[in-house]
Amino acid sequence: MLPSDVIYSFFLTSQISVGVLANSLVFLIYAYIFLIEPHLKKPMDVMCMHLTLVNTVTIVFQSTPQLVSSFGVKDFLDDIGCKTFLYISRVTRGLSICTTSLLSVFQAITVSPSHSRWAWLKSQLSQWILPSLLSFWVINMLICIYILEAVRARSNFSVVGLRYVHAYCEGKEFEEHKPMLVLSAIMIQDLVCMVPMVGSSLYMVLILYRHRRRARHIHSLTHSSQSSAENKATSTILLLVLCFVLFYVANNFLTVYGLYASEQSPRLQGINGILSSCYRTFCPFLLIKNNKVFLRLTFSFSKMRMIFPRRALSD
Repeated sequence: MLPSDVIYSFFLTSQISVGVLANSLVFLIYAYIFLIEPHLKKPMDVMCMHLTLVNTVTIVFQSTPQLVSSFGVKDFLDDIGCKTFLYISRVTRGLSICTTSLLSVFQAITVSPSHSRWAWLKSQLSQWILPSLLSFWVINMLICIYILEAVRARSNFSVVGLRYVHAYCEGKEFEEHKPMLVLSAIMIQDLVCMVPMVGSSLYMVLILYRHRRRARHIHSLTHSSQSSAENKATSTILLLVLCFVLFYVANNFLTVYGLYASEQSPRLQGINGILSSCYRTFCPFLLIKNNKVFLRLTFSFSKMRMIFPRRALSD
């Protein structure tokens, strides 16, 4: 293997390992809250739990073929394997976008002032979470059905022409007008979620700005602590959205460039694959940074590390 291939394989292995472990850990923490300490449960936790689940599945099904390919394995997926891996990764990718959008809208309504036009929705938010997540599954599974017909195992690893190319899979060659139709369908699906995501994020930024202006005149300790918790949750969602938008733009730029390139570059496909998983790798760290259960477990673990060495020394 070339040094660049070794670096790429190491980076991809690290990303998959960190992404899967971090998302799995956050999922288990939310499961612990639901099962052991339900009094700490918040409506937003259901969405966070769902987001970490679909992120884990996306990383595994999207990045595993790229990793195996980086080690020079030629025949990893057949036609059925290609359809399965790509279908599941596309469905869960769409679910990740939809869930992030739902989180953003949910938090924007939660922190909206009592006199705003969205205030009447606050009491109904928790009732709409599970139906919304279920509808996301149905919609994305239906939208991605085209993959089962359009994708097959690669027969030639030096592909030239306008077509979708994956580590082990390829799409049918596009006619002259087809690339823009395919891209438009994918972009419309994403924009339906991105528009409310960005809009609600800008709304939250405006609310935070107004709140900081009024904060000097607020002296109530109870209101102050509640507001601080809401601000932390809002800041977390804003970071999630910013992280998503940055990696989404970079990923789609490389996708469009690769689609119209005269010859498909395996390295470009690899870099694009890494970019597409970056959001899902960083996401659990953003979700958990202000989680009380995680902070308490971390504190308890730190105390145990301090106590055991002392006991060992005393013995």
